[in-house]
Amino acid sequence: MAEKEVGFTSMAAKTRAGDIPEVGIGMLGYAFMGKAHSNAFKQMPYIFWPPPARARLVKICGRNEDAVKEEASRYGYEEYCTDWKDLLNDDRIDIVVNGTPPDVHLKSCIEAAEAGKHILCEKPLARNGEEARQMLDAVKKAGVKHLCNFNYRMIPAVVLARNYIEQGKLGRIYHFRARYLQEWITDPEFPLVWRLQKKIAGNGVIGCLGSHIIDLARFLCGEPTAVAGATKTFIEERPLAEDPSKRGTVDVDDAFAATIEFENGAIGTLEASRFCLGRKNYGAIEVNGSEGSLYLDLENMNFLHVYFKDEDPADAVGFRAIDVTEAFHPYIESWWPHGHIIGWENTFVHSAWNMMNAVVNNKELSPMVATFEDGYRCAVICDTILKSAETEKKEKIRY
Repeated sequence: MAEKEVGFTSMAAKTRAGDIPEVGIGMLGYAFMGKAHSNAFKQMPYIFWPPPARARLVKICGRNEDAVKEEASRYGYEEYCTDWKDLLNDDRIDIVVNGTPPDVHLKSCIEAAEAGKHILCEKPLARNGEEARQMLDAVKKAGVKHLCNFNYRMIPAVVLARNYIEQGKLGRIYHFRARYLQEWITDPEFPLVWRLQKKIAGNGVIGCLGSHIIDLARFLCGEPTAVAGATKTFIEERPLAEDPSKRGTVDVDDAFAATIEFENGAIGTLEASRFCLGRKNYGAIEVNGSEGSLYLDLENMNFLHVYFKDEDPADAVGFRAIDVTEAFHPYIESWWPHGHIIGWENTFVHSAWNMMNAVVNNKELSPMVATFEDGYRCAVICDTILKSAETEKKEKIRY
């Protein structure tokens, strides 16, 4: 079912600045992602000027009343609540931003869609492919706009990489490889937080970090057809966050590695771990083809490194770096003069702009921005890697 245009409850004929409409935002979650998205919606109108709309920060929701009350004041929301149904039933809200843990995504997103709300949901979309499928069906049925926040798609250098691939500058694609490495749970006494519990997170590093590089694999190289994976849990028990004298079981993966095959004949490797000392938020992708190669380090994300056989002589010293900060590069025209870099948080501004533009001007998000369709397909691939690790066999990907 194709998306249809949905009416807007609070912004129908209201503007506060000339002809710029106002869109009501409801935020589920007030911590890391609540902060990132609230900041993005506040920045977006004066970066992407004139904006498709201004964000009215109507209401923020969280379970801890004292904490959510404080964050409502901090971020600039008009109201707060502790029951997400209160937020979904608020007619002033047009877009629901879901920054909650994955165990909350299924019910809240389905009910948001049924209430006619457009949805920006954090990744991973769901705990597994079946839940993601239900969420995708719900937004399609409701005809609302839906964005799954794989924000690395909106790094200018990543968009430039995709453009080069689509232009044929790499020729036939042979390889894709990606790593996403962090170190934050290497201490055995680090508590059993929700990301280490299957009932909340659905899986471990595969969904948390692996989903990003799986999405980039699809974004740059097309659909994969099969995977062969291995997973490992290095520390199987940890102190309970609420009572460190007691310990609980870690029932998700700490690390995974997988080979991947694509419809276009390319092969690749995926690796993610939260046990890599010295790695804070290291992500690297590389694509090799018959006519050239490119790679990107997400910790140095303003540079795309390329080698093109027909442009770079055989005696050239390897790759050359493109500083992706010129006004003609993707997204950059709205930011700073060339050479002035953007950062991780700015990709969330791109998410906010794309979501607003889709809602107000009825624009399609796909294929340059991830939707619930992409979130669903990523969840299926995550499931298939876990299945392969269990069967110790290569597994076909079936949507």
